[in-house]
Amino acid sequence: MQPQGKTAIVTGAGRRSGAAIAEALAGRGCNLLIHYHASERPAAELTRRAVELGVQAHSVQADLSRREGIHQLFSAFDGYYPRLDLLVNSAAVMLASDLLTATEDDWQLTMALNLKGTFFCLQQAALRMQAQGGVIVNISDVAGREPWPRYPIHSISKAGVEMLTRVAALRLAPAVRVNAVAPGPVLKPEPMSDTRWREIGEALPLQRPGSPENVVHAVLFLVENDFITGETIVVDGGDTLG
Repeated sequence: MQPQGKTAIVTGAGRRSGAAIAEALAGRGCNLLIHYHASERPAAELTRRAVELGVQAHSVQADLSRREGIHQLFSAFDGYYPRLDLLVNSAAVMLASDLLTATEDDWQLTMALNLKGTFFCLQQAALRMQAQGGVIVNISDVAGREPWPRYPIHSISKAGVEMLTRVAALRLAPAVRVNAVAPGPVLKPEPMSDTRWREIGEALPLQRPGSPENVVHAVLFLVENDFITGETIVVDGGDTLG
């Protein structure tokens, strides 16, 4: 699939890597529905830039941790566009907790968005794509491949996203391809100091942190390569090698 002339939903596109993915798709001629939860102003600005690039673009607020929010998002899409070609599931939350003290609320908050939201957005996209075909790319995390003791529920949720990717790829083939990208240190957490971020990068085999553009390139590769499904591309500078 070439993005030119196609139509995509990018969830969590108001900020960070989701915004970079959406803007890159617009730059390649892809019409967009830009989803956001709380980042209204950045989403509106991204929508404006996408329109300036010559594509159709709309932004929609929705809480994807709730089924009602997912239906709201896809109903809005149906009102704007006649067909869906691409879904990028980027919306997620990352909350620190401890295995022995994590609460049910901690579990519900993370799982409701990271796994349940991803599942039901994928389901809604697949129902719209199955007749004419399409592509789904889930944004996972290296935390789904290696245990992060400070983020146990996050790790579990992202491991679930990777299994969802494989299950969906098998169920939806050949009409719909489903893949994932698992980023490592590609974007500095907002509270982290520049010094600490640099130290994390220097400890990687490639001795530098990545950037959102590294994730964008992986997503575009999976969109365009029509003989890959059920796979996860790890974009982590070699972090998970050792």
